[in-house]
Amino acid sequence: MAPGARKPVGTDAALAALVAAARRVDVARVLDGDIETRLLQSIVDATARLFDAEAASIAIFESNPDRLEFRVASGEQGRGAIGLTVGPTEGIAGYVFSTGQAIALSDVAHDPRFNRQVAERTGYVPRSIAAAPLLGDGGAIGVLQVLDKRSSPTFSLRDMELLSVFAGQATVAIAAARLERDTGRLLRRALVSIDPDQADGDVDAIIREVTPGLDGDAEVPFWRLVDAVVRARSANGPPLALVAAILEVLADHTASSRGGIARR
Repeated sequence: MAPGARKPVGTDAALAALVAAARRVDVARVLDGDIETRLLQSIVDATARLFDAEAASIAIFESNPDRLEFRVASGEQGRGAIGLTVGPTEGIAGYVFSTGQAIALSDVAHDPRFNRQVAERTGYVPRSIAAAPLLGDGGAIGVLQVLDKRSSPTFSLRDMELLSVFAGQATVAIAAARLERDTGRLLRRALVSIDPDQADGDVDAIIREVTPGLDGDAEVPFWRLVDAVVRARSANGPPLALVAAILEVLADHTASSRGGIARR
């Protein structure tokens, strides 16, 4: 921005709103961990219980290179699948992903789409599989699989309807988690677009200046805690630095709380 130039009316308010939203996203990411993985884990756990299955898993499409990555799994035989990657057209998962069609197989060993070598890499070769695509607005983003119902050698039409419901929930969870994950980056771009001459350091300075004023309650210094966490993380110091930063804020909070009680 040229010297002496004035920002449009309302820019400061827009900056404050964007910074506040960005910081809230950082809070969720810093304090809540990998939200997407935890949401998906809860879905496969529920799926395995509902079907009384040996295993359930979710594979998510990733690019560069294109692949399906088994992100979460549940059940007695499912853990070996976590971290496994296959091609987006490889095996049963690849077929379901690439066609967008759910499938149920009662004898996978005799189906040409089944890749036994991939199954053996997980440590468990299933007898039956039901799989449904995770369908987002732009097409399939992954696959939900259930392996070997204990109560039946086959999957019924009702089973496939239920599996589609769970796949829909997984799709919503992924979309919500990715929106939260990407919001911080998008907001940073928005801040820079408001003032193209801002460098990343200037954006960080705006965030540091605005967020302390967001604490409406002096006895609950929420944003101060967040700032301490983010500073500790950005310093790339040892874990003790992060702990020390948090304890520093908590100690200040305790002191201010006691002072408030004494004044009462």
